[in-house]
This record gives sequence, structure tokens and C-alpha cells, in this order.
Amino acid sequence: MNTGFSFEVAENQEIIKKMVSDFAERNIRQNVMEWDEAQHFPVEIFKQLGELGLMGVLVPENYGGSGLGYQEYVDVIVEISKVCGSIGLSLAAHNSLCTGHILAFGNEEQKLRWLPKLATAEWIGAWGLTEANTGSDALRMSTTAVLDGDEYVINGAKNWITHGKSGDVAVVMVRTGEAGSSKGISAIVVERGTPGFSAGKKENKLGMRASETTEMIFDNCRVPKENLLGNEGDGFKQAMKVLDGGRISIAALSLGIAKGAYLAALGYAKERHQFGVPISSFQGISFKLADMATEIEAAELLIRQAADLKNRHLPMSKESAMAKYYASEVAVRCATEAVQIFGGYGYTKDFPVEKFYRDSKLCTIGEGTSEIQKIVIAREILK
Repeated sequence: MNTGFSFEVAENQEIIKKMVSDFAERNIRQNVMEWDEAQHFPVEIFKQLGELGLMGVLVPENYGGSGLGYQEYVDVIVEISKVCGSIGLSLAAHNSLCTGHILAFGNEEQKLRWLPKLATAEWIGAWGLTEANTGSDALRMSTTAVLDGDEYVINGAKNWITHGKSGDVAVVMVRTGEAGSSKGISAIVVERGTPGFSAGKKENKLGMRASETTEMIFDNCRVPKENLLGNEGDGFKQAMKVLDGGRISIAALSLGIAKGAYLAALGYAKERHQFGVPISSFQGISFKLADMATEIEAAELLIRQAADLKNRHLPMSKESAMAKYYASEVAVRCATEAVQIFGGYGYTKDFPVEKFYRDSKLCTIGEGTSEIQKIVIAREILK
């Protein structure tokens, strides 16, 4: 067990939480259902988040970011996701995947080229690993990049890509070597507008409907070789490290959804009267709330531990997988119980818990399913 985590909350964390919470209440809450119904990706909201420094939370100030740590980053994702999981998901994907990959593995020239635009939301970022036939089995991806003179020629398609259509720049994992080899994958940055790079089908999803999810298609897409991140063959190793941090993002997203569902249920249970008393006075309801509150606290402790290790550049594959696995399952349980507490009203779109219910399920699937997290945890504890 890694030790050294402090339970003290820094003053700047409280200031950031208040700022993000106020922004979500003022700019997001009243639009949540409209965006969800229309599957509208509100780019303008992300431009505003960029002005607040929230699209480059972890990016150093010299690249146009806020230069904050993972504890503050968790707070940002949680506060947004308490109001809307879709906005939280897109914020997380932009920060930890695309931007995070370039920050971690780009050279100085690449960082100066792309990070200032990403950190300010002048550009929206996407990250492409998954394909139609290779979800968790990423080593057998079929998207290829072949070096031709000073350019890579990319062919193939990526699926389930957040901002696959609206993103201005994407970090794409491609096969440059043998299928099935961990040294056969490379990471290349592709800018929107590059000939041969287009968006395909937009997914019609159960939840997270205001977060855009589309195919990215590459048809003899020629990209300068200087867009390669690191060395050829480093892509899979890079992606796994990026996903370690990404798991903290999805854990924070899950925590925000769980808290949002819990707070809605808590408020309703105090206000709703049956048999002349608030339903919160019935043990059947109060015990549900007690379970939700306890699991939320436990999830947050796992997330804070993983964030602390990430801040200190210590190994955290096990801890981030535990945080993501537990928090995502808690999100589903809390959202389910919230619907139950609301009763018939919980099944309607007039109240927020049905959306938390729909949004929560993605958390157990995206960036590694719960089953994959168990594989990671088991591998780490059996070393």
C-alpha cells in the first residue's frame, strides 16, 4: 500500500470547485435535457470552459494551460458531472486523452504546436484507439500507417471516438508493425482538414447523448512524419500510460454522476410526503441513502489516492483501475437507487435522475470495461 496521501483540501481546490459549480449551474443545467434530446454537442460551452482554463487543467502555464494537479482536475470533472455527465465526459476526454497524450509524449516542438490551442479550446481534441472489431484487443487493430518518403499514409477507421467529427485534432493509434505485437503500434497526430481524414457514423446512444461519439475514417490520409509522437512502435505503451490517467478521469466522471443522483434523491426524499411524513423517515428509503452516501465516500477515497500517486509520479495502475472499477459501479448503483426513490417520477424526463441512470452505464464500459479493470487489478496484485 502506497502511503503519504493527505486528507487536507487545499484552499485553491475549494475556489476551483466553487467556480466550476457556479459555471455549471449558470450555463449548463437549464440546457441539459434539450442537448440530450437533440444529441447536440455544445461546442460553445467548451470554448467558455477554455476561457476559464478548464480545457487545459493539467497543461503547464507555458503551454497556455492552468498548470494544476490531479486533485484539482478531479474536482473539475466531478462538479461538471454532478450537473451533466455528457459535458463531464467530453471535458475528461479532451483533457486526459488527446491533450494528455501530447503533453506526456510530444517533443517540445509538438507541444508548442498543439497544446496552446487545446488548452484554450481554440481546438477540440479527439483520441483514437478503438476499432469496430478491436475493443479491448487493441493490438490487432487494422488501421495502418505506412511511411512513404516524409509522410505516413494512414488507412482504416476508428470507432466510438469522442469528438470524432467536431474535434480539430486527433491522436490516432495506428499499426506500423506486426499485428498482435506491442511494438507494432504507433501514435500519430492528425489535424482536421487533412485530405483523407473524415468523420463517419455518429452513434445514437442510450446516454451521454450531448457528448459526440463518431467514427473517424482514414482513406490514404497523408500526414507529415514529424506528427509521430515518440518513436515508431511506442504507441501501445504510450496508450496504456495515457489510459492509467484516463481511468482517474472516468472515475471522477462516475463520482460526479453518483453525487448528482444522490443529491437529487436526498432532496426529493425530504420533500416527498407519504402517509403524512417525508419518505426519508422510512427505513426502506433512509437505508438506500445511507448505502449511497457510504459508497460515494469510498469511491472518492480511491480516486483521491490514485490522483495523489499520479501527482507524485508514482506507479498507480492498480489504484487507478480500482478507482475506475469501483466508482463506475457505484455510479450505476446510485443512479438506479435514485430512480427507485423517485418512484414513478424517476421514470420520467421531468426529473434529473433518469438521465443520471442512462449516463451512468457508460462509465462501466468506456476506457476499459469493469472486466478489464479486474484483469489489471488481478495482474498487479499477483505480481
